[in-house]
Amino acid sequence: MNKYIVVNNPETWTISPEHVKVISSRDYLTNPEFSKLKKARIFNLCKDYSYQSKGYYVSLLAEARGHMAIPTVKNIVDLGEPKLVKIVSEDFDDLIQQSLKNIRSQEFTLSIYFGQNVAAKYKELSAMFFRHFQIPFLRVKFNFTTRWNIKNLKAISEAEIPNEHRESMLLFAEQYFAKKRYDTPRSNPFEYDLAILVQPEDMAPPSNARAIRKFTELAEKMGFYTELISPKELSRLSAFDALLIRQSTEVNNEAYAFARKAQQEDIAIVDYPNAILKCCNKVFMAEALENAGIPTPKTVIVHKDNKNSVLEKTGVPVVLKSPDSTFSFGVKKATTEEEYQEMVTAMLKKSELVIAQEFSPSEYDWRIGILDGEAFFACRYYMAKGHWQIYNWDAKKKTEQDGNADCLPVEDVPSDILKNAIKAAKLMGKGLYGIDIKEVNGKALVIEINDNPNIDAGVEDAYYGDKVYIDILQALKNRLENK
Repeated sequence: MNKYIVVNNPETWTISPEHVKVISSRDYLTNPEFSKLKKARIFNLCKDYSYQSKGYYVSLLAEARGHMAIPTVKNIVDLGEPKLVKIVSEDFDDLIQQSLKNIRSQEFTLSIYFGQNVAAKYKELSAMFFRHFQIPFLRVKFNFTTRWNIKNLKAISEAEIPNEHRESMLLFAEQYFAKKRYDTPRSNPFEYDLAILVQPEDMAPPSNARAIRKFTELAEKMGFYTELISPKELSRLSAFDALLIRQSTEVNNEAYAFARKAQQEDIAIVDYPNAILKCCNKVFMAEALENAGIPTPKTVIVHKDNKNSVLEKTGVPVVLKSPDSTFSFGVKKATTEEEYQEMVTAMLKKSELVIAQEFSPSEYDWRIGILDGEAFFACRYYMAKGHWQIYNWDAKKKTEQDGNADCLPVEDVPSDILKNAIKAAKLMGKGLYGIDIKEVNGKALVIEINDNPNIDAGVEDAYYGDKVYIDILQALKNRLENK
């Protein structure tokens, strides 16, 4: 992908041109060469973003031409929106107060260059503002009353950067633009840039190390420059064309923030933020499955007013699930009415609603992988040794924390299981899902719809091999090519 820095006066810009080409705003706006250019990323560093200025039109035309602009017109408009500034101030109040607690004056100005400040102690605060506004040169003014408040935010031009900051600014610019893909020449340029989000300390990562290597190797063969990024690198996401999330997903963790930002920036993603929102909430899932007439074990949405009548429908044993439980965390089994009362009372202190589900024992759970509405792998997950779930996190031996698994061709899956899996996935929309189904008394009961399902080397790829990874990568490529 072609990358350009657009400035008012290129002759004043001293960043190394080996990473990205510097052009004038006039050239970008008026030269027909740029209006016909395909697959370009535009870093708009014009001195003014006000309405109908050159800076405003650079970002506006970039979007009209199908170029990826930083900042976008939306970012520019957000900067002048008092409500958004207030939201940022409230949402990140703890970070603001902590970062500025040692300042003794009543006012403070924070200058942010490509997400960094010349003082390392303001690194996290600077990165937060850059993540939200995506303005390369940003100045934030704070004032202190009973606590620190944002007085105003302003995009500044290169000319407004103090001389004592220029050396640091140029270093930050080099760091921002100098990705390792440009460190050495390559004979076969990659068509797209892919970020794979992984969490090194993930307790239950959705892909093991061998699978991540597979994704990387196959992606590069398919024309993706591929880089693993961590949850702390959200500010770098705009430099990529596609995002593959391979860390555990929750609404309140970094994966959702990455998915939401990717959607805002029109970056191709697996998986979508809506999928995370819906699949990470068992209450939504229970309601959606029931309304769609998809068979499930007997299920009740429990609250304080109905908790004493739940067992009339589910019986005991009964499985209790926190709305945001994943990988068997937050899932409990009560074997008596007394256990149920004790567990559900404790869970309702943390959440207004809890899911109660009829206990449906089985030797294994089916997992059907669905990608954009089509089944592309099928597994059977066996229960952990001596346990009622496929995961037993309390097992003393690590080898006994999960059960065995086998993989088989999709065409060998019983038709009712396949039909219910595809139907369940459609409730969540386009994306990558793992549908968990139990066979009980000849019925295919949907237990759960998982966004971001496991793709582990040696398990989900055991039958189809590389095709599992290629299908997912091809889905990302299709999203890019169908824009």
